[in-house]
Amino acid sequence: MFLEFKAQAISVLKDAIQKVGLEIEDSELYLEASSHADLASRSAFRLASLYRQNPKELATRIVSAIKIPDGSYIGEVSASGPYINFHASRHYLNRTVAAVLEEKEKFGCGAPKNKILLEHTSANPNGPLHVGHIRNSIIGDTLARMLRRAGYDVEVQYYVNDMGRQIAVVSWACERFELDLSKKSDSAIANVYIKANAELDKNPDYVKEIDAIMEKVETGDVSTIDSFDKAVSLAISGIKETLLRLNVVHDSFVNESSFLKSGAVHDVVEKIKATGRTKTDKGALVVDLSDYGFEKTLVIQRSNGTSLYTTRDLAYHEWKAGQADRIIDVLGADHKLISGQLKATLNAIGVKEPEIVIFEFVSLPEGSMSTRRGQFISADELFDRVTESALEQVDARRPETSHEFKKQVAEMVGIGAVRYDIVRVSPEKSTVFNWKEALDFEKQGAPYIQYSHARACSILEKAKEEAAWEPSTEIEPSLLVEDTEIDLIKKMAMFDNIIDIGARELKPHVLAIYARELADAFNQFYRFVPVIAAEDEKVRAARLALVDCARIVLANSLDTLGIAAPESM
Repeated sequence: MFLEFKAQAISVLKDAIQKVGLEIEDSELYLEASSHADLASRSAFRLASLYRQNPKELATRIVSAIKIPDGSYIGEVSASGPYINFHASRHYLNRTVAAVLEEKEKFGCGAPKNKILLEHTSANPNGPLHVGHIRNSIIGDTLARMLRRAGYDVEVQYYVNDMGRQIAVVSWACERFELDLSKKSDSAIANVYIKANAELDKNPDYVKEIDAIMEKVETGDVSTIDSFDKAVSLAISGIKETLLRLNVVHDSFVNESSFLKSGAVHDVVEKIKATGRTKTDKGALVVDLSDYGFEKTLVIQRSNGTSLYTTRDLAYHEWKAGQADRIIDVLGADHKLISGQLKATLNAIGVKEPEIVIFEFVSLPEGSMSTRRGQFISADELFDRVTESALEQVDARRPETSHEFKKQVAEMVGIGAVRYDIVRVSPEKSTVFNWKEALDFEKQGAPYIQYSHARACSILEKAKEEAAWEPSTEIEPSLLVEDTEIDLIKKMAMFDNIIDIGARELKPHVLAIYARELADAFNQFYRFVPVIAAEDEKVRAARLALVDCARIVLANSLDTLGIAAPESM
């Protein structure tokens, strides 16, 4: 709704500027949400600079020239100094309520757009996902959900490193140590991988065996490839279980080795050579990217002729470029240099570059939980601990409910708390995940938003039981005139704008912030305005419809965040 309101504001503003004999680019209208109006434009500042006139006087002249068409979402336009303020009409408010009730789970969805291929997580299959990985998974999955709601056709991929040095170590380890398959498969792989690294540290001669294994893979040795495949499949199987618990699903898992087998790696190396940028450095083939601002060369082939992860990644990205209109990669901060070199190399050979979302790392407060041998905390361990704590809270809040209900809600709340607390921080900022604070129902995190949705469901259920309301009841949105009612309607109307911003700027945290603010607006409305207790039947019906609207938009927000929306808590 807000996007349509903004489009109407842009149209009347452009017409008015032309009427007063001025011209300006659309990008210089500077229409933004404001604390002083529903929309405000700073265009008078830009026009003052272009035409050497007083911005305050220009704003007044432009407002005088604005003509608001009948049925517009714009109610009033005024000048406040050099700012041009737009206020929404009653029609905008009424139409928002009607649209939410009509469109339900489709409310906030954008028109169909082009195809995006989004890659995220892609952790090495040498053990379970740990706390450091899940920020990648949560950011990537939330972005995919936002982009889909914005109208894009999104395919989500996991790029499986099934042939790098770490996998060679895993394969070697599986031959030397017994796998404990009574454990989750990725944990079993981690155990032998840790043992193998300890052996390699003790006896450096074993490194030659790892090198030999890698050469065999590149030359197509069937038995070695089979051993790699077996180890990788076990790790990926466990990783998929963890992702599913986190409510993260990939459309496809693309194996790194497929680009070596197809000849794509050889082809991309030849294309890079043809640019004249390659040279030999200590036997290795490197790419000179100094004109792109990189002093460090990029190694694409070892001295023994074998390829590197980077080489195969280049082949993967060349293939991806032909599969979609946009390519997005979600990568950790430690990939800043290599991702820049990758983009530069692709640019040099004329291949479409990916959009890179770089995120800083998530950590845990020291001593908050025990670690596995002092090395890492698996995502599974974190989820178990968080849901256990959530279960304690649900048990204290709802002692009368069944154990099954408590477990189900605890899982929703626990996983929701993890997802929300991690995604609420802008990707480029580092964050500390404090699971106790994340589970605090009063802290306005995921449990607070989920509880707001459950409260809306409870109100509607009670109204039905008391025969005070039926969803099919015709309502009059114009009866919703209290400040908290209008604030809630306007907040709901902003949903499509938030989705649009997040999709354009690849910033999933804006939706997390919005969901909390929406829950706030709903709770303020319910705190100050009687709903079921409203004496006037028509007012009661309108307010219950507004509760239903809040339930719908809260559910849509939570779903787009990948968080469950419980009906009871």
